[in-house]
Amino acid sequence: MNGIIRYLKSLLLSEMRQGMAVTGRHLFARKVTQQYPEDKTPLSNRFRGLHALRRYPNGEERCIACKLCEAVCPALAITIESEQRADGTRRTTRYDIDLTKCIFCGYCEESCPVDSIVETHIFEYHGEERGDLYMTKEKLLAVGDKYEAQIAAARKQDAAYR
Repeated sequence: MNGIIRYLKSLLLSEMRQGMAVTGRHLFARKVTQQYPEDKTPLSNRFRGLHALRRYPNGEERCIACKLCEAVCPALAITIESEQRADGTRRTTRYDIDLTKCIFCGYCEESCPVDSIVETHIFEYHGEERGDLYMTKEKLLAVGDKYEAQIAAARKQDAAYR
């Protein structure tokens, strides 16, 4: 008996009519499409985007080459080399992040004792070749210099939130 009922339903295309009824109900409803470049959706405070290296107000880079971010990175996307300066401080000579490996977990940012490496709220970046997403120390510092005001404001807001 069930076989006959299933055969009649398939013959009369009842499932097709149900689907077309759903389509018909929503056909004239108001659309909710975002016009992306003009209208941007709000970002969460916890959003993690493009990485940046920060500098102190006097222009000196913050990174002290402790290599905690390299050690804590689960994707092994960070590579750091350092050397001792004449004044006894240690600074990086190489700081690379491979964004094709990075999983944007935020561990590097959390582990940094001097707030040097940060993940900004920038999501509009791309690479057309693999090398374009390989961030060197110079590229990271350039991003940090360009967006320092935005980064500092986000840091201040995060501190007030906690």
